[in-house]
Amino acid sequence: MPDIETTSPSGPADAWPTELRVVEGKHALAVTFEDGASFILPAEYLRVESPSAEVQGHAPDEKITVPGKRRVRIAAVEPVGNYAVRLQFDDGHGTGIYTWPLLHALGSEQEARFAAYLAELERQDLSRG
Repeated sequence: MPDIETTSPSGPADAWPTELRVVEGKHALAVTFEDGASFILPAEYLRVESPSAEVQGHAPDEKITVPGKRRVRIAAVEPVGNYAVRLQFDDGHGTGIYTWPLLHALGSEQEARFAAYLAELERQDLSRG
């Protein structure tokens, strides 16, 4: 059987961080990967894109647009095995598990995802807070 590089829909399956740290007064998470990709992911963005069922639902059409998170901060970063972290936010949310491939995808797709979020807030007449 030939070698096949597998990727998840969320990002490269072999995404592996070399650095992960909270920065800017807990307003962002800095992540650097072995492939050289490096991202600064704002806490607001991570919170509104949380992989939790509370935000994502159980199907793509169930995703919730979360308003009022402009000033949210990262309260804690907890390792989950050797494949992910659980981010705790100062608004009490902490059920999302951010795998390495998901963090890579969130970094790679940050501009498009955040623009879509802003458009959806506007469509629903909601505010970032």
